[in-house]
Amino acid sequence: MTNGATDGAVQEQQVDLVVIGLGPGGEALATACAQAGLEVVAVDKHLVGGECPYYGCIPTKMMVRASDSLAEAGRADELAGDVQVVASWSPVAERIATEATDHWDDQVAVDRLADAGATVVHGTGRLDGVKRVVVTAPDGTETTYATRRGVVLNPGTRPAAPPVSGLEGTPYWTNRDAVQATSVPGSLVVLGGGPIGCELAQVFARFGAQVTVVQHGDRLLAGDEPEASALIAEVFAHEGLRVLTGTSLTEVAHADGTFALTLDDGQVLHADQLLVAAGRTPNLDGIGLETVGLDPSARSIEVDDRMRATGAGQGPVEGLWVVGDVTGKGAYTHVSMYQSAVARRDVLGEDGPAAAYHAVPHATFTDPEIAAVGMTEQQARDAGLSVRTGSTKLQESSRGFTHGPGAQGLVKVVEDAERGVLVGATAAGPGGGEILGFLAVAVHAEVPVETLRSMIYAYPTFHRAIETALADLDA
Repeated sequence: MTNGATDGAVQEQQVDLVVIGLGPGGEALATACAQAGLEVVAVDKHLVGGECPYYGCIPTKMMVRASDSLAEAGRADELAGDVQVVASWSPVAERIATEATDHWDDQVAVDRLADAGATVVHGTGRLDGVKRVVVTAPDGTETTYATRRGVVLNPGTRPAAPPVSGLEGTPYWTNRDAVQATSVPGSLVVLGGGPIGCELAQVFARFGAQVTVVQHGDRLLAGDEPEASALIAEVFAHEGLRVLTGTSLTEVAHADGTFALTLDDGQVLHADQLLVAAGRTPNLDGIGLETVGLDPSARSIEVDDRMRATGAGQGPVEGLWVVGDVTGKGAYTHVSMYQSAVARRDVLGEDGPAAAYHAVPHATFTDPEIAAVGMTEQQARDAGLSVRTGSTKLQESSRGFTHGPGAQGLVKVVEDAERGVLVGATAAGPGGGEILGFLAVAVHAEVPVETLRSMIYAYPTFHRAIETALADLDA
């Protein structure tokens, strides 16, 4: 690394690559490029590893696993005899703090990157023209990096705070607070019925909280098939969660340890805690997009199929790649990791497939799990395709019959009838995310439906329901 000025607050150094934002995609790319011999500076203002290992995927799935074990124990009386269960949050909190997050310490991740050959810098990075970055350290010291290859942006997102009167300044939770909880509130209102809101609502309800979900839209999990939304609503009602759809929060007050939440219909909810899970805000503010001709007010950065940033009506920005949530291709860890591999190849000048998003999978880890890939039926129709659908209820399969309680679910397939291939599918039920693997391959590889029908499906399995759903396409 070549040093420029050595005195004064501003220094300039020349390196091969700077990666801003070390969520899963950024960390993976920085690691790979350093291992390939590039001089890499990896920058993050918070924790190396990003949202997923500290506040998202990993700790929340520990919470889900714990709550699922309670539900399964509660079903035992129908299958195996009397069982008494006393829920305790302490093991969950301890496991998250020690096993998942090292008490929200990223030293292991920092060491992992350093061992790969990267220089890790905790600070705020912003673009300063083409292939240039300024990093501000916590003490205010600034370092300018002039890069030979360029810059990779992976700034991610943060929990959104809706513009609700009185909300600011109250001790409401976001997902970041929820995973650090050391106790379960007696009552909880969850604002938002998307994946984060639904997962956490069910978790805390199963640990004893009285939970109300407030959803602005007309159904839970609005990005999934309506049948999946109806299934989750039915399960929530059975488990005692209250769901209010088509309504909004208009005012928040907090006094004496209690929230008073006014809805747009005049109803007032009272709760010990409020969890705001009403979307995410892209971290695009203050990162210098305007210095390379990009719109700093945009909610996403356009990219080509090699993850190179592009402006409206212009080609790729020289030496600038973007991965992760801010590309608008799916706010999922697996999309960021996928894009990271595409960008890495382009940075290193390697051959490989371009990015394609026709078969993006996702899973919501409620019980039952809701997993899907590709298009919903409505999206396929909106795209002008000739659509056929087939579906079946999971509990009507032989495995569902033997499984007993908790086997609610469905498999739905969406076919482009003109081409005879699946363009989307949903697998909801026990292990829905695992069942989806089969369907994701079918959608990604555009396997002909007739080929899928000619296969042998193991019996009795949940995935055998796919065969039944395919047969339903003719109905």
